[in-house]
Amino acid sequence: MNNKDVNYSNIKMNSIYVRRAGKLMIEPDQQRVHRLPKNLLATVLKNIESLGFTFSNELMQALRTLSEEQFTALAEQLVRDLKVMVGAHVKYKPMYAGFPEQVMEADEAELYLNAVFYYLTHHTLGDFESSDMAAGARSPFLEQTKLRIIDLGSKQAFQKLIRQLIEANGSISDTDKKDIKHALKHADPSDVETMLPEEIPFKENVGFVVAVLLKYELASMERIGNYFKTASDVLRLAVSWSEGDVSLATATPFRKFKRRERRLLLSLLEQCGSITEDMLRYKDRWIRLGEILHPSEYKLRYPRSQEAFDILRNNKPFTTFNGSIELAFQYRNIWSLIDLLSQRPGEFARKLDHMLRITEHEEYVLLAFGEVAGQVSTPVLLQVRQHFAQRNEASKMRVFFPKGNVAKAVGIPNELPELDEAVCQEVVQLCEQALITRFAEFPSLGKTYVDEQLQHYLVPFSQRSASKALRTIVRGSRIPMGEGDTIRFFSWWKEGEVDGTPTGRVDIDLSAIMYDKNWNYVEHISYTNLKSVKYKAVHSGDIVTAPYGASEFIDLHIPSIVNYGGRYVVTTLHSFTSHPYCNLPECFAGWMMRKKPGSGEIYEPSTVENKIDITADTQIAIPVILDLVDRTIIWTDLALTRYPDYYNNVEGNRGGILLMGKAMTSLRKPHLYDLFMMHAKARGELVDTKEQADTIYAVDEGVTPYDIEQIMAEYLA
Repeated sequence: MNNKDVNYSNIKMNSIYVRRAGKLMIEPDQQRVHRLPKNLLATVLKNIESLGFTFSNELMQALRTLSEEQFTALAEQLVRDLKVMVGAHVKYKPMYAGFPEQVMEADEAELYLNAVFYYLTHHTLGDFESSDMAAGARSPFLEQTKLRIIDLGSKQAFQKLIRQLIEANGSISDTDKKDIKHALKHADPSDVETMLPEEIPFKENVGFVVAVLLKYELASMERIGNYFKTASDVLRLAVSWSEGDVSLATATPFRKFKRRERRLLLSLLEQCGSITEDMLRYKDRWIRLGEILHPSEYKLRYPRSQEAFDILRNNKPFTTFNGSIELAFQYRNIWSLIDLLSQRPGEFARKLDHMLRITEHEEYVLLAFGEVAGQVSTPVLLQVRQHFAQRNEASKMRVFFPKGNVAKAVGIPNELPELDEAVCQEVVQLCEQALITRFAEFPSLGKTYVDEQLQHYLVPFSQRSASKALRTIVRGSRIPMGEGDTIRFFSWWKEGEVDGTPTGRVDIDLSAIMYDKNWNYVEHISYTNLKSVKYKAVHSGDIVTAPYGASEFIDLHIPSIVNYGGRYVVTTLHSFTSHPYCNLPECFAGWMMRKKPGSGEIYEPSTVENKIDITADTQIAIPVILDLVDRTIIWTDLALTRYPDYYNNVEGNRGGILLMGKAMTSLRKPHLYDLFMMHAKARGELVDTKEQADTIYAVDEGVTPYDIEQIMAEYLA
């Protein structure tokens, strides 16, 4: 690399790499060792230390081989990226600049008069000069924080990361898709092939990835044709090309396709099997797509496609597999069900519980399932295994996450009748046997250590609606709290323009609702209740407009809440002005751990435990739930819709929030400990300590719960 040659494409790739993996890829000049001045490296280290990060020794050695121009360009972008990751790229000005002491020491009348003054004047934070709002003296920030280490990566490892995202055996998030798109768009043509797997197992990802490849003219029909197996795969490509929802949870208006694009879609459809039946699953959407594709113009070239469209448009009779299944269930014909579902093992697995509930011949159902279990996908086998392992445990609620781009949870009463426990355990064993047999074909792990703490982290099956965060984790996982007795939540938002449309005034309210161990309401902290009279909890003040950005904080003193009988705290953001979060220029929330709340600045980047972007198409967000007794944070990343009969605040939505709290603390989903243990049994030798191990699965070392793309690509295959 030439001294003055700054590769800005690589710098942008590093923005993705450091966010996803905590690594930077450097192209060191081995001919000129240590040409970077030490004082320049030390200055940057000091800057990122204030944000909670530092460099590994290996990375420092590689950085010192760069020229000043190269290092300066990389460092400037890195600092910008790290600031965004922890939320330090914006100014924090709470209503009470002397938070938290100022609010805790003020009496109710003073707080009330301040609030009235603020609402009447509608001043922005920059306009406040009132002595009532002035900041008090703050002691120096002396707390020690554990720095996150940024390590040396490589181009090959970065490309592998992108490849793992593409071949994930589950849905991926919007952030994942943006990273894939950027990596493919800016990669050298020879590198694109390196990032593309032979198979893309999850069908939603097929539609998205191929649409990107076609947009940037990166792949031929010969290269992408193998990815398409069903008509729905083709429909997802058309949807993705139209900037729509590839999960097909919502309908998408199709754009007008060019003639060559129409031919491509029809040729892909023509090669798929059983296209008519699959098209009938989304009949109306295919009819609308057919109006754009004009298949009759190509009936000689694509006769199967023309015939299928003709059946759909003219409502011609066609017997479907699903219709036969429904009829067999209606008449409780278990023998027909066994014959039919054995043809489609995945459907067999999904309907296994229903079959066992309607028959007295469980042994024949289990025998048939055992014969096809090896053909069921790993994610489905894991979920069936978990379902039957806990099938008869007492639970008042069953929790589902509906397919779609908004993170919603649905809780319904658990009305399933009990099944014979021996039958349930037989299903568990059949699933485990199939999984271990499959995993045994994978490369050897050698001596393997599996951390028991991984029982608190869930398997990543679906990341479709996952929000971008400093450290993304699977919804429902439990994270240990950091050191300290006080947890400080923060939120920041801005009003302005989005796609040329002004937002107008935007008011986002940060709230925390406390419950006891039985989920009985105790108290809430919000703009309607700035401080607790029962324990140490305080709100920084209500900001009702944000032309330059606005922030709110809540401090919770953990021991005082637990001593009072509180256990769970549900954190929420409410859009009081009814703006969906997706229509805001920026909105995020997060939390810090503090030993001494009055020390340092109100916002200290190095104490940020996590920060999550709030971007859902909804007006209520629940980022996390706290279990103060266990000192764990339950990662929820959920959204609720507004209740139209109430103001959009904590009081008006308490019922829905309570339901989400109960749902997320009673989840019964497969966890990483069981997944990694089955891999270890199948292809490794279990050992008791990390020091003995060749392969480590742990919370903070080896393969961790945060390596989501690797887990979805390599361990759910």
